[in-house]
Amino acid sequence: RPVTVPAGIRPQSIYDALKEVNLAEMTDKRTSFYLPLDAIKQLHISSTTTVSEVIQGLLKKFMVVDNPQKFALFKEMRKDGQVLFQKLPLTEYPLYLRLLAGPDTDVLSFVLKENETGEWDAFTIPELQNFLMILEKEEKDKIQQVHRKYERFKQRLQQTLKEARGKPG
Repeated sequence: RPVTVPAGIRPQSIYDALKEVNLAEMTDKRTSFYLPLDAIKQLHISSTTTVSEVIQGLLKKFMVVDNPQKFALFKEMRKDGQVLFQKLPLTEYPLYLRLLAGPDTDVLSFVLKENETGEWDAFTIPELQNFLMILEKEEKDKIQQVHRKYERFKQRLQQTLKEARGKPG
């Protein structure tokens, strides 16, 4: 879903990030955009930094002015070829979990996502309608991808059958 950012504001410097600045109050103009799926931001945190503070810090780094309650921090674990996500409580200490897991980011990493499906009350009606439009577009795109994939497969099968019929045997 798109996130809301203040329009016409320069990117934050490290000095801005250290100050308590409310980006939403800096301008009345806002715009929406989609965060890239694999966007990575690093935060400098301490062992006493909570998940709630990490969420606020990430939103601030991305200059997102949406309500932090719309987001949750998940730990992403890879085990036996599977990727598992677990929502972290707001009072958890991510750095402590990272230290326990060791340096390998394939074992444990953190992902900022929208809150789970049962927590839609934090969204406005226009946001929900926009989200629905995005899901419908993604669904159409996926359906087209599947159709193209199986059409290519069908063509390869037909070509193989045609070649097999032409060979003596």
